[in-house]
Amino acid sequence: MHVNDQPQTANFIAEDNGLNVFYRNWKSSSTPKAIVVIAHGFNSHSGYFQWTAQQLTAQNFEVYAIDFPGRGNSDGERYYIADYDAFVADLDKLVDIAQTAYPTLPTFLLGHSAGGVLSAIYTLSYQQKLNGFICESFAFQVPAPDFAVAVLKGLSHIFPHAHVLKLKNEDFSRNQSVVDFMNNDPLIAHEVQPTKTVEQLALADERLKAEMPTIKLPLLIVHGTQDKATKPSGSQYFYDNASSEDKTIKFYEGHYHDLLNDLDKEIVMNDILDWLNNRSK
Repeated sequence: MHVNDQPQTANFIAEDNGLNVFYRNWKSSSTPKAIVVIAHGFNSHSGYFQWTAQQLTAQNFEVYAIDFPGRGNSDGERYYIADYDAFVADLDKLVDIAQTAYPTLPTFLLGHSAGGVLSAIYTLSYQQKLNGFICESFAFQVPAPDFAVAVLKGLSHIFPHAHVLKLKNEDFSRNQSVVDFMNNDPLIAHEVQPTKTVEQLALADERLKAEMPTIKLPLLIVHGTQDKATKPSGSQYFYDNASSEDKTIKFYEGHYHDLLNDLDKEIVMNDILDWLNNRSK
């Protein structure tokens, strides 16, 4: 796995607080027919979508991917989410940048894991800006007992910066070279989520549970059956409760958490490309 093997530009969004939020832009191979904006999850950053971007740009999609604050090459306290709405606002700024560059093109959002949760929250307020949403390995109601989440939400007010939730890189992919890369990636080294971050994800889940039926845009929901970092049942819940008339769910037998960096990633990518191409005509 390599994170710098595809032509791209690296840019920053300047926030009002003086912090810089990093994003990548991969150019379409020819005249672009649509935009794909990517939101990463935990133990990740925009660089993990190099191969994905290569597949998309080869079929004339213009690709943008954010590094959320405190992650990847962005400024901010490492792995800390004080307010999920601020992250959603950063995602909206990137969508605006893409749509300003290509005002006539359809726009699709791809969110992975916790990035899928933030992307789903984004659709609650901004679905009129989107032509579709691809939700990969949805981190909805993460696999922690309810009492543990309740305790962490309480601790977030007392010890908001205490690091409490660590995901195993080995659970992301069956491809050992990907796991080795993650284990040696300085941008995710020692990544453990603070209590405040866990609280914000839980609060986002609660909002989604209440408002999910308001989501009506085209949906593609994908999840691996052997995902140990998030629950496939969360993706099924999303599919069952979204009001979209155009919605598709696909489960990949034996696949791990990071479908687009796992073995047989080509199967998943082909399904995504077929779905995008059918909605970009």
